[in-house]
Amino acid sequence: MNRTLFGPDHQAFRESAREFVHRYVAPRSEELIEDKALPRDIWLAAGESGLLGLEIPEAYGGSEAGDFRFNAVFAEELARHSAALASCFGIHTDICAPYLVELTTDEQKQRWLPGFCSGEIVTAIGMTEPSGGSDLAALKTTAVRDGSDWILNGSKTFITNGYSADLVIVAARTDPAKKARGITLFGVESGMAGFERGRKLDKVGQPESDTAELFFDAVRVPQANIIGETDNGFIHMMQMLPQERLSASVASTAHAVAIYEETLEYTKERKAFGQPIGKFQHNKFLLAEILTKLEVTQAYIDQCVDAHTRRELTPVDAAKAKWWSAAIQNEVLDHCVQLYGGYGFMREYRVARAWMDARVTRIWAGTDEIMKELIGRDLGL
Repeated sequence: MNRTLFGPDHQAFRESAREFVHRYVAPRSEELIEDKALPRDIWLAAGESGLLGLEIPEAYGGSEAGDFRFNAVFAEELARHSAALASCFGIHTDICAPYLVELTTDEQKQRWLPGFCSGEIVTAIGMTEPSGGSDLAALKTTAVRDGSDWILNGSKTFITNGYSADLVIVAARTDPAKKARGITLFGVESGMAGFERGRKLDKVGQPESDTAELFFDAVRVPQANIIGETDNGFIHMMQMLPQERLSASVASTAHAVAIYEETLEYTKERKAFGQPIGKFQHNKFLLAEILTKLEVTQAYIDQCVDAHTRRELTPVDAAKAKWWSAAIQNEVLDHCVQLYGGYGFMREYRVARAWMDARVTRIWAGTDEIMKELIGRDLGL
């Protein structure tokens, strides 16, 4: 079915995003996998192309699009290349951007946003801890006031862009007595004494994604680096999570669609027993089922993007989109690997890499189980 979500401006922007991936990323795919990170020149190229500041006011170098459909277009084009590419850029443009636009002071905006748009400042967000997982209210990283500063101690893990980020939005407990209502967000900058990064994590998939452990040993963070309201960080995070989950949903769906399209062509060319394997009834029916599931999923995700653009997307609908798109993505890619046969299990084939890359989408941004819990609570259960 023809999608009706996007207009001419979005389609023109899609061409720009596609050209960026084709020119700056695709020729270096193997290099990015080997280095387990996106080099800074690619970030700078994205900034030069006007792709990083979609939500940033023009006064600070952004385009201030005011339309999440542009974010969705960018995420789709990145995900069609690889899930990791959408993850790295998505953390920056979709997840960190709202915090830095909606919660920061004028001084903080002047200090951080121009570099954010140019690619000179790469961002990450430090929520997840080694012992916490999806339970953000139970985080153990602490910040204790010391005069006009705060002393930060603790650690984070599974942090996308963590190894190379210049600015990390870190959630820390500032008032243990208040539990979830005693958490504050801090802007921790590269070079602060006591802020160290662990190894680049050796993940099952998405090797291009710069994922790391972060350690804070008596890091002195000035009051001027608090993001949002003191002790209100948990509420801030809850308010921002729907966009994060929607961004993940857009990328999961686009990633699955791209690999399905390649698999369909493969089944038309690969022959067995004297005919293309797509001609066998089982495979033909399977490909028909997959296409239908993808189009139905795309229709719901598009509706969620439209709702979010109008500021009407609810946390529950974002949870539905997140868990369903991840489930469909993983189901589709598993079928695609099967259709490739033995070649589907070879790392040099894109389908194999995509299959490995996709598994984490059922875990990050809130596990499947957490998403279903949110939906179930909304049912009054």
